[in-house]
Amino acid sequence: ESLHSCIGLLGISAGSLLLAVHFYSSPRAAPLIPSTALGVLLLILSALLAYAGIRRSPGNASLLVSLCLTLSAFWCGYGVILVLAGQGVLAEPGDSRDALVPGLATCSLALLLVAVVGFLCREPVLALAAAAVSLASAHEVALHCSSSLGPSAVACGHLAVCLVGGYFALGRVLYFLTKGKVALPGTDLAEKKARELSRGSAGGTNPFAAPGLLLNALSAGVFCCRLLGVTHRLFLGHVPWLWAAGTYQIGICVLSYRAMDALMATAFGFTSILHLAAGYCLLHPTWQLEEPSFPTPVLVVFSILFAVLALFLSLQSPVDGLYLLVFVAYCIALACSPRGFFASGPQGVAVVVFVASASVALIHLYNVGARAKIPVGKGAVKALLARSSLLKLREGPDLHAPYLGYSKYADAEVLAYACSVLASFALATPGDPQAPLATVVIPWLVVAGGILKLLGGSVAFARGKTLESSAFILYAILWVIWGLTRYGGLHGTAGSFHAAAGIAAFVLFNSFIVFCSLFLNVAWFFYSLTFTLIAVSFLLDALRALPDGYDTAATLVFGLVSFYCFLAALSSSTFEGCSLPMGRPLVRLSGVGAAATQCPHLPARKASSVKRIADILRNGGTCGIPTDTVYVLVAACNRPDAVEKAHRSKRQAQDRPMSLWISSLKQLEPAKHLFTPLLWDFMEAAWPSPISLVIPRGEWVDFLGMKDSAKYVGTPRSVAIRIPDCSVTTHLIDLVGPIVVTSANPTGEADTTHHNQVYAKLGDKVDAVLCGGPSPENIASTVVDCTKIDSGNIGFFRVGIIPKSQVLQILEQVQKK
Repeated sequence: ESLHSCIGLLGISAGSLLLAVHFYSSPRAAPLIPSTALGVLLLILSALLAYAGIRRSPGNASLLVSLCLTLSAFWCGYGVILVLAGQGVLAEPGDSRDALVPGLATCSLALLLVAVVGFLCREPVLALAAAAVSLASAHEVALHCSSSLGPSAVACGHLAVCLVGGYFALGRVLYFLTKGKVALPGTDLAEKKARELSRGSAGGTNPFAAPGLLLNALSAGVFCCRLLGVTHRLFLGHVPWLWAAGTYQIGICVLSYRAMDALMATAFGFTSILHLAAGYCLLHPTWQLEEPSFPTPVLVVFSILFAVLALFLSLQSPVDGLYLLVFVAYCIALACSPRGFFASGPQGVAVVVFVASASVALIHLYNVGARAKIPVGKGAVKALLARSSLLKLREGPDLHAPYLGYSKYADAEVLAYACSVLASFALATPGDPQAPLATVVIPWLVVAGGILKLLGGSVAFARGKTLESSAFILYAILWVIWGLTRYGGLHGTAGSFHAAAGIAAFVLFNSFIVFCSLFLNVAWFFYSLTFTLIAVSFLLDALRALPDGYDTAATLVFGLVSFYCFLAALSSSTFEGCSLPMGRPLVRLSGVGAAATQCPHLPARKASSVKRIADILRNGGTCGIPTDTVYVLVAACNRPDAVEKAHRSKRQAQDRPMSLWISSLKQLEPAKHLFTPLLWDFMEAAWPSPISLVIPRGEWVDFLGMKDSAKYVGTPRSVAIRIPDCSVTTHLIDLVGPIVVTSANPTGEADTTHHNQVYAKLGDKVDAVLCGGPSPENIASTVVDCTKIDSGNIGFFRVGIIPKSQVLQILEQVQKK
């Protein structure tokens, strides 16, 4: 945390120093730093600031996250414009001014909001840095609009940022040299972190929402300046601001999933499409003089998606839900204007978007940094729904927990389904085959159908949804390839056998997904099946054999199925019990997974999960649990029925008997007199560790309350016993008592190294699985023969993760003692 904070603040100071030198030397004929070099350096620093903002822990987020990510996005667009100006792309008089002013004005306002909240939340260093950069940006806007103000004022503003950075650096140096005894005010990060933890700054608040909202303001600011006459035209110079906003907002979308805010992540995914589409439209005149035509059906459908998302988001935060309604109006204005982003109607709505984005961003900034929160209406919604017996919101720590184990991301299927809807209706847009670029289709296919669907597939894979992630990734690749080929002018006017062959391969792959979806649910079967219709339309189009109306019918069918999946995913993630059904599997296997009830998979990081596993074991169940080596199948020693069940479920071989685990030697204290001193000392020195000791069987077994379970454990002459070096396992044993253990795989198969494999290998024979992710080691424990240890000799039944030399060294130390 300290490193990332230092990187962020010193990176801001470095960028301001470069800009100060640039503006101090700008009156010269040859500036000290050329525009191209300055632009490249700002791009490097923007990447560094993005790293500092992302690496800050979402659980302890402060205003530094918003400051770093916001300034990173602005410097990215600023750097690209400087590179374009240095390379002569913005050669016309006033081009540089028109290109820079919208972003600089928005940057000034955005950082002013951060500074105000910083002062209110008692973060003076961040507030001063943000205020100084805001002042410098405002001076630069004034410099471009009036020649009476010289560049020295801009340089002074950036120099003030350098002074703040120098103060912070001096404070950190003193802190380290004096080992924390001397700390300048505002530079003690340990105290600051403790303050953040005490006030719970990010409790229930998405720390990445504010930067995303400010990026919406950046995009809207470009069109506001054109409507208000601040800039003379919309052109290539504004594309860096729009694409920086869109690109960074895709990143904010991922970070919001990481912050378990699925609805805001979906909203940022939607708005990123608009930003990238706007940039594409402004870039369009570089290869075609006419303004592009807009696909009205896509924008109408987009407004419907925004409206539905706003409705569900209102249940989480009415303020954010009302904010999304502004984008509903924006999409409708675009659909009603043939000129799209170039028309005054959508630009007027952009002014509303700008004001709303700044206002809601201020609320989010304050709620992240302050102890007292500005109410966003969530309490009123809860009180209203509490009166309803039909609707109950899903809440609690398990809101985004996947069925198998745990995930660092919330579910992104809502966004993936919505992108399918957008991409499918984009295909229904009529266009001139001779001029495919004349219609704005590529952003909807490549960004929505490709990039964001690929994001949804990646998140689904991280959540353990193998089939869904494979389908999303496959469909994303096809949308991107066909979108660029057909609507990017790469396809040509003649049919292409090579394109047809590639699409046929995709159809073949999708047929496998259709087959697998039979075992998932009805909705997914129709989703994958109707995508086959889309792929077939691509194939026929490549062969120039597409019947009239087939592509429209296919896209409408797939779009409607995708829209139903979108609504079903939204409702199931928002409400308990009341949701649109996805259906049951059409085909059920007779083996694993065929039971009516599913085996509970509980995250091992939660104490409540361990307690529930303990209850299952005490009631006679068998469970798969993580250990310090591989996953194992366990049963309580005092439940002979459970031990017998584990023995039968494993098809236990006679040469691989079940072993016994305890959590502490205190459990054997009553029987200590039955062990030789050397054996007791060896056990005490060897444990806890992945070392199983095979010791002579004796009366000590009865002290563990095994009763009839004893016949299934060990051999008639010996028993393998161990104390695992795993806090989760030992805590479970403390709750249940000694447990009988065997590997979580049928005899003769490879060891189980992930919780997903436990149920896959044992099926309904296991009652629950405690999920700890991948095993820390892929090697089983070392099994040592201690039946003849009193004669000074030990043997090895199996050499596992602990080598022989280490075991022998432990024995030697015990013998010397």
